[in-house]
Amino acid sequence: MSLLKKIASVFGKKDEPTGNKAKKQQETSSSTTDKKNKKQPEPGTVEWRPGQKPVKGKGEGGQRKKTQRKRKEQGPKGEQPQGEKKPRPPRTPKKEIPPFELSAEEQERMKDFRPEEEDRRIAYEKRLRQRWNEKHGIKPERPPRKKRESRGDGDRKPGRNEGERKPRDRKPKRERPADAPYAVTAGATERRKVEDVPWDPETFKVEPAEGKIRFHDLDLHPKLMQSIHALGWKYATPIQGEILPGTLKGRDMAGRAQTGTGKTAAFLISIINHCLNNPLEKHSPASPRALIIAPTRELAMQIGEDSVGLNKFTGLRTVVLYGGMDYNKQQRELEDGLVDIVVATPGRLLDFENKKVVNIRHTEIMVIDEADRMLDMGFIPDVRRIIYKTPPKEKRQTVLFSATLSDDVMKLAAAWMVDPERIDIEPEQVAVDSVEQKVYIVTDDQKFTLLYNIIKNDDPDRIIIFTNRRDQAERLSEDLDRYSIKCEMLSGAVTQKKRMRILEDFKAGKVKVLVATDVAGRGIHVDGLSHVVNFNIPENPDDYVHRIGRTGRAGSTGQSITFACEMESFELPKIEELLGMELKCRMPTDELLAELPPAPPRKPRARRPQQGGQRGGRRPQGGHHKPGQKRSGSGTGHRVPRDKPESR
Repeated sequence: MSLLKKIASVFGKKDEPTGNKAKKQQETSSSTTDKKNKKQPEPGTVEWRPGQKPVKGKGEGGQRKKTQRKRKEQGPKGEQPQGEKKPRPPRTPKKEIPPFELSAEEQERMKDFRPEEEDRRIAYEKRLRQRWNEKHGIKPERPPRKKRESRGDGDRKPGRNEGERKPRDRKPKRERPADAPYAVTAGATERRKVEDVPWDPETFKVEPAEGKIRFHDLDLHPKLMQSIHALGWKYATPIQGEILPGTLKGRDMAGRAQTGTGKTAAFLISIINHCLNNPLEKHSPASPRALIIAPTRELAMQIGEDSVGLNKFTGLRTVVLYGGMDYNKQQRELEDGLVDIVVATPGRLLDFENKKVVNIRHTEIMVIDEADRMLDMGFIPDVRRIIYKTPPKEKRQTVLFSATLSDDVMKLAAAWMVDPERIDIEPEQVAVDSVEQKVYIVTDDQKFTLLYNIIKNDDPDRIIIFTNRRDQAERLSEDLDRYSIKCEMLSGAVTQKKRMRILEDFKAGKVKVLVATDVAGRGIHVDGLSHVVNFNIPENPDDYVHRIGRTGRAGSTGQSITFACEMESFELPKIEELLGMELKCRMPTDELLAELPPAPPRKPRARRPQQGGQRGGRRPQGGHHKPGQKRSGSGTGHRVPRDKPESR
């Protein structure tokens, strides 16, 4: 063999595997040959290998055979299966919904509105369409969302606001007349129906009296006279007699009048008489003819109640707007019919006006009640915004009332009125004639004893007790409850619903004693209130006049009692200067300072647990005690001092 052949034999030949490697190669080669020569299993069988666990539901009689058997029983496709399968019920056809259309009355009403109300018309159509969809169960259709395309750079994910968004495809807007209304509902064009009660004006006869003005002398509308007759009024109060002749002629007025003088009825009578004598042929809904602004919710509610009584037979509608109550409910009241008079607090009125729910641009008469209180509470900027949205002062009648016609109030009157006529009703005319004022000189510790004996001895039908602060009112109401005197408390922390419930119970006579602060006491009008107690002398003399004005209202008599202690008696000269008279001070009798009966102890207030123990890790005093064993000094009642140790 040549050398080349030897080299080729050495490098061309591979070493044959020996041992375990040779066995593995033989197994793999045999398995590949078996796979090639292996027959395919029948469709109904499953091959089982040795060492393998049988599978449930497979193999002979398994799931595959069952499905094949079921197919044979059913037959070829298209034939009905032999099982007891019920046919599907026929689908109910979709209910046809009529297209959105306005009624003939609404179309005629839309022609009566002005062209400058375009934005309000759009808001009206949207609101009307939403109600139509809710009535027929139609959900607003939304276009399918488009997939956002990424930039493809891979640096970051596309942002949410990436790319320009196209506006949604909306239905083409229907052509509307230029003078269409802005807020009309199904019943907005209908006026409230009033029962036509037969009434003869001759049955309402009042004899003339010296120094008094009858309502017959004012030439009022017959429907208004019927409401006055139903209320039992015969003569006008002094402020009504001075204000009504001017306001009925359309003049601007600035009146100085306290609460309880009948000023609310004065401006309501002039408003109602103007609306009845000058009816509108085309009245925009949610567009009041008269607007009354009040500083507090209670005063607004009281004005609304008085307006309902005077409009019993007139058919005019009044809506009261104030905060603390359901916003949507008040909005529905505005949209449910024609609105003639709106009584509102400044904040809630601005909310509705900014959302274009109410329109005050056609107001004919505007009344600002308790302007001095609005100055104190910081409402004048809101009132100024409201006035700027009303017609100019030359085209509207403005009436302003205040407890004091100060320089600031008169500046507002000059800016908002045209040559206002000033009317002053001095405070002493109200206080001296109808309210008996008493001032008791007592110490701070004797106040509650004196109050308890006054309530027990006089037994008033209703009594209001005023305090300066909320904590004083809470403490006083707790003390009265301890001595079994049922009372309720009104303060700024009380919710509106609870406040309304308390006032209703107080008016109905379920609660005889009411403890209130100055803010909560504004606007409380209760007939038959006999006593008003100033538990604390107010720092502002005007608040004193407002307090005693709760009693002796509309000509009735009342009693005002003031407690002057060593810390508060310095406020009396300011009150006397405002009233223009001297208040007689007296000492309480022994009967009024009689000792109080024993009362149950106060309930201990829950104390917060001390965290981390006392300083230095000391244990609290009292040592260890067994469960059920009483600590020393833990009994009920006042704490008894320990005996002093004997001196060494």
